[in-house]
Amino acid sequence: MNTEQGYLLVVEDDPDIRKMLDTTLTIKGYRVVTATNGREGLDVIQKEHPSIVIADIMMPKLDGFGLVHRIRINPETRDIPVVFITATYITPEDVKFALKIGATRFIQKPVDMEVFLSTIDDLLTRGVKAVIEPLREFGFYSEYRKRLELKLEQKNKQIARDEYLLGAFPEERDQSFRAAIIQSIHERDELKLLLDQIYIELEKFVVKK
Repeated sequence: MNTEQGYLLVVEDDPDIRKMLDTTLTIKGYRVVTATNGREGLDVIQKEHPSIVIADIMMPKLDGFGLVHRIRINPETRDIPVVFITATYITPEDVKFALKIGATRFIQKPVDMEVFLSTIDDLLTRGVKAVIEPLREFGFYSEYRKRLELKLEQKNKQIARDEYLLGAFPEERDQSFRAAIIQSIHERDELKLLLDQIYIELEKFVVKK
């Protein structure tokens, strides 16, 4: 990588995936900076603009959707390419929303490293800039709310189904099943927290009227 191209910012809350991406990109010769959530990522971007932002979507404090929206509404960072990597937001509607708010590329987890590295190389080689008219605040929060409400409904159904099946497996598998339920509950709570924040933001527009 030519040092004049700057650095790659990896924003990922999962420590194993963050380390994997950091190590792989570093071995390939890229300068890499990491952050554990969108808020940390924004702080890094303010200090030095990256060549590309590589971000998970499901993260605490500020998730990937919120991160890319803030990047796009700032004229100084608007053209930075953003590559989303996600295991949760994978429906066609999710991809459409991600691209609509300004994601440059969309990669599903588990990450195919060959495809991932090819995507990064292509963006850097061609000097791809994000060309998009950012959504207005109300439009962003309104559509974002719909995506989160749907994810929350799906997550609640998944948890209810899994809890119903508890005890139906051998002890070893039952333990891993319980761990999966705990993780799902954690993700559900994060979705609820994000939704609460979105409702607060949307309420501001009602007050203005």
